[in-house]
Amino acid sequence: MSDRGPPRVSIIVPVYNDPDGIRTTLKSLLSQSTDPAQIIVVDNGSTDRTPETVRSYMDDHANLALLFEHEIQSSYAARNTGIRHTDAEILAFVDADMTVPEDWLESAIETFRITDAGYMGCPVELTLPENPPLPARYDHHTGFPVEGYLESQHFAPTCCLFVRRAVFEDVGLFDHRLESGGDKEFGNRVHAAGYELHFAADVTMYHPTRNTLRAHMKKDRRVGRGLCQLQRYHPERYGTPGVPPRPSGIKRPERDLSPRDRVAFGALGTGLTGVRALGYYEEFLRGSSPDPADGIPELGRMDG
Repeated sequence: MSDRGPPRVSIIVPVYNDPDGIRTTLKSLLSQSTDPAQIIVVDNGSTDRTPETVRSYMDDHANLALLFEHEIQSSYAARNTGIRHTDAEILAFVDADMTVPEDWLESAIETFRITDAGYMGCPVELTLPENPPLPARYDHHTGFPVEGYLESQHFAPTCCLFVRRAVFEDVGLFDHRLESGGDKEFGNRVHAAGYELHFAADVTMYHPTRNTLRAHMKKDRRVGRGLCQLQRYHPERYGTPGVPPRPSGIKRPERDLSPRDRVAFGALGTGLTGVRALGYYEEFLRGSSPDPADGIPELGRMDG
């Protein structure tokens, strides 16, 4: 790689109805210390000012592009659209509302150069608001255990993920049928194909906490639906629909908490597990069967 110079990188950001989040993320991505990387925002059918917010940056930044994924309502479909519209060697995935330090991309490229990894997850630090309420403090404490996910479950969340294009060419794209869990399914597929899954400890990213109970419930209900979909579409790996997989336990409150917080976080975690179960059985009762023709999309190799 060093003989050819640094690899070309495209940063793919899916977004849906989040003008403030995409503005925050674009300001951060457009302030990188390296030569400008291609930034591809993929709007997944927003009905608000989100596309206009992205366009407001495009006149001053030739490296910024706006694409649309209207056909499939799925963040994974949006990411696939971004992948198909670039031939960059490395694809970086960032969620709208995240921020990164100025040397984030430079550090990531250097890590790729040293390790020659094909798949790389980054640590995510959660940022608290002033006077954080209980849901925010719970989110901050349980956090994003990315290193643990990589070690024990063989995946990294798509909000903090780098993947070589050659990996997508080999194993296929994200499974757009999944409402949640597509990051796990893809990472497991990459791991099964024999690729190294690397944790880039020095390439930190930042994500705001979920500050309301409603936000946590919305997420966990979606996660529950995704768990059932993983079983429906991939039973050979995730089991038969109707029997939810056992919780991993990675996000349980730690013992160093005060007794009051441990009780509160434990109660909140138990309640959200129930919400996740509700989402699971909602999806199970839908009872749809996978269409064999509607499988994981492939990415053909680019000429040259």
